[in-house]
Amino acid sequence: MNGITHFELEGARPGREEVLSAQGLPEPSALPERLRALLDDAFEEFDTHAEPRAIAGDVSLADLEDVLDGFDGPVGETVIGQIYPRAEAFALYVATLGIPLAERIREMFATNDLGRGWMLDAVASSGADRLSYLLSTRFEDELGRNGHPLSRVLPYSPGYCGWTVRGQKNLFARLRPEAIGVTLNDSCLMTPIKSVSGVLVAGPGEIHRFRPDFDFCDECKTRACGARMASVLRR
Repeated sequence: MNGITHFELEGARPGREEVLSAQGLPEPSALPERLRALLDDAFEEFDTHAEPRAIAGDVSLADLEDVLDGFDGPVGETVIGQIYPRAEAFALYVATLGIPLAERIREMFATNDLGRGWMLDAVASSGADRLSYLLSTRFEDELGRNGHPLSRVLPYSPGYCGWTVRGQKNLFARLRPEAIGVTLNDSCLMTPIKSVSGVLVAGPGEIHRFRPDFDFCDECKTRACGARMASVLRR
């Protein structure tokens, strides 16, 4: 899985229920009229300004360990550190919704258009997350065509589950996502916003199972790991 991918807008567009659920809002039919109008507007803005694309590259186990090098503590005390030794294949990736969408969000907040900015930011956040799963599906399909039909792929990203955002330095140095317009600042945050990065980890579904009892689990706001594990274990 190597090179630059330009996604079809329809595939990168998140579902309305997905966006609302992430914000703790009811399903579309139960939304107040004002919020429904904001949601409609946000999807129109997304379709106008999003430029979804990614860069990805297969890496060996040794290469991945070089990328993971530099943790503040033992890598084995992170989720990715427990999972990768049992995996079959890996691919690094960076994906983005592009500069025009990021600038549109920034413009809305700068002009105090807060409701529209908030809703477009929510749609874009779900859209950026969707890119990780589109890449996971593509990697899984590719592995299936090459003799690994039982491989199940999940993305793991710096900034989550013990892998600090500083991990993006090594990932960027190897993948060089400047080719798709994504850069890293001194705080290891990506520009443009609504970009995602990480490693796609492939193997039998069971490798993605872990017990969420790390110290950093107490600080987790999403508790999404159970659903992630279930998504590969039930297939």
